Amino acid sequence: MSVPRMNFAHLPTPIEELPNLSRVLNGPRILVKRDDQTGLAFGGNKTRKLEFLVAEAHEQGAKMLISAGAIQSNHCRQTVAAAARFGFDCTLVLTGEGPKQPSANFLLDQLFGAEIITVPDRKDRDRVLQETFDRAVAAGRKPYLVPYGGSSPTGAMGYTFAMEEFMQQNVNADWIVFGTSSGGTHAGLVLGQRRFGFKGKILGISIDEPEAQLKSHVSELASQASERLGKRIQFTGDDVLANENYCQAGYGVFGAGEREAIKLFAGQEGLLLDPVYTGRAAAGMIDLIRKGYFKKDETVLFWHTGGQPALFADKYSQDLLE
Repeated sequence: MSVPRMNFAHLPTPIEELPNLSRVLNGPRILVKRDDQTGLAFGGNKTRKLEFLVAEAHEQGAKMLISAGAIQSNHCRQTVAAAARFGFDCTLVLTGEGPKQPSANFLLDQLFGAEIITVPDRKDRDRVLQETFDRAVAAGRKPYLVPYGGSSPTGAMGYTFAMEEFMQQNVNADWIVFGTSSGGTHAGLVLGQRRFGFKGKILGISIDEPEAQLKSHVSELASQASERLGKRIQFTGDDVLANENYCQAGYGVFGAGEREAIKLFAGQEGLLLDPVYTGRAAAGMIDLIRKGYFKKDETVLFWHTGGQPALFADKYSQDLLE
């Protein structure tokens, strides 16, 4: 079954060894899948999802993309970049106060031409997003609503086929570890595992969601996404592996674990993580290695989902070198 797709990501992304990190942690063999190099506006995992979301918007005759996220949202940065590239207007609804001096993703959003609406409280974001969409419809602007994080059955196709790409690279891994939040990357990998026969385990380190909620949401999203490819596959929470032990501080809160992970990856491998997603996911992976969760003779692949521009946001850069 063919799914509409616009091919603009730089694929396949490379897989690299991290021997220094493996040695320092006295742990398993560690690899990294470099989805920070997908090419669109500094890259990241959302670019894979947008290949399918933008194609769907185009097929529906949309003239405008509308989406939402945090002030330093990687998803929103890539969404407005895709809008600029393919001739869509773009409005972003961002939670929080914009910095007086725009920096990092918030600066890039403006450079790519987004109309930005800020919402002080996250609980109001969905309402404002819907109101923004409804106004655009009434004005005849033909909007397409890009879901939060690109996480819809359509967006999940990005990581369903990313798993096919990974399998074709013929790299053996016992574990895939990555950061999970809105669930689209996670659901795509779970569906891709079933469809393309990956024999290892897929572990999502939660960025901000309870484990039970992730299992429920990701399994349902993977089930819905499977219908895009033919007969529905019914996934359950037992098919989803997630760890909630590293997200208690809350979304976007930069702590000692994230700081250590960023410094270890940078100092040992010359590889940059971001403070919200990959920093927290790597902190979880590092802690699990130290606790012996992975066997010494296993191979752990860290799937790097991008986000490095956020390193240059004032709220994080000032903490990094403390």
